[in-house]
Amino acid sequence: MRRVAVLGAGAWGTAVAGLAAQGGPTRLWCRRPELAEEVHRSHRNARYLPDVQLPAELAASADVHEVLDGADVVVLAVPLQRLRAQLTAWRELLPAVPLVNLAKGVEQGSGLFGAEVVADVLGTASGTGGGRDVAVLSGPNLALEIARGQPAATVVACADLAVATAVAQRLGTPSFHGHPVTDVVGVDVAGALKNVVALAVGMVEGAGLGANARAAVLTLGLAETAALGVRLGGEQGTFLGLAGAGDLVATCTSGLSRNHRVGVALGEGLPLAAALERSGGTAEGVWTAPAVLDRVGELPFTREVVAVLRGESPPAEAVGRLLSPV
Repeated sequence: MRRVAVLGAGAWGTAVAGLAAQGGPTRLWCRRPELAEEVHRSHRNARYLPDVQLPAELAASADVHEVLDGADVVVLAVPLQRLRAQLTAWRELLPAVPLVNLAKGVEQGSGLFGAEVVADVLGTASGTGGGRDVAVLSGPNLALEIARGQPAATVVACADLAVATAVAQRLGTPSFHGHPVTDVVGVDVAGALKNVVALAVGMVEGAGLGANARAAVLTLGLAETAALGVRLGGEQGTFLGLAGAGDLVATCTSGLSRNHRVGVALGEGLPLAAALERSGGTAEGVWTAPAVLDRVGELPFTREVVAVLRGESPPAEAVGRLLSPV
């Protein structure tokens, strides 16, 4: 896995491209030509990663053919709700190499998680895509911290452990450590549902309901996430590890988390549209919560979050019901 192609130049895609560039040839696809020029010439992505100097070895282009040429591994770094459309456009261009999906969430309409979307678009069983191995990267990975070189760990999940290990090693640096596993389902579920929990925890903080309520909501959210993950075929231990509890804690406690920021704004009484505008960027939990509820149905925690998102319940009342055993 010498040559890495990263498709998508948001904060996380750019951060992962920066990691990969430290270990070998890496190209980053940018949707906007002006961003590609900025990354390629000044080694910055000022919109998404302010004050971060990217490796000089990182190349960028708005030409997806150029970025994919000769790639040994392709990293998919587009938001989950756009993943199907982008993959469909790229389907005939993608080389027969492993794919690494960074998108977290549940697709509206289909109710599919990230790796399932890849498999569905490329026409194969879950875990592979068009004969390619599909890996999922997830963990307590706040993009800005990682781009700055602060220490972090992640999980790389693939049905083929050898592929997961190779991806973890290729993207690893002295400050970024990948842990290979085979539980693709568990890692995908944990990465998606932690955003829903972060919305709820943010609501607690925004409404001023205190540390006890915050801890209880976080814990109950983890419990529902783990139960759903096991029900769908994931491993219980995944939800106590980096991809589960680790990612959940980071997303629910950091001001860098967009889902947390949206939750805080909702807790303060802002309507959803205003909360999204204030937070900036993509808050995937807003789309994941109703999508997973449509797929599964019996998710009491997620149901209360959706009620707030739809303006059907004030945050404080929804939190009260979340904490109730009945």
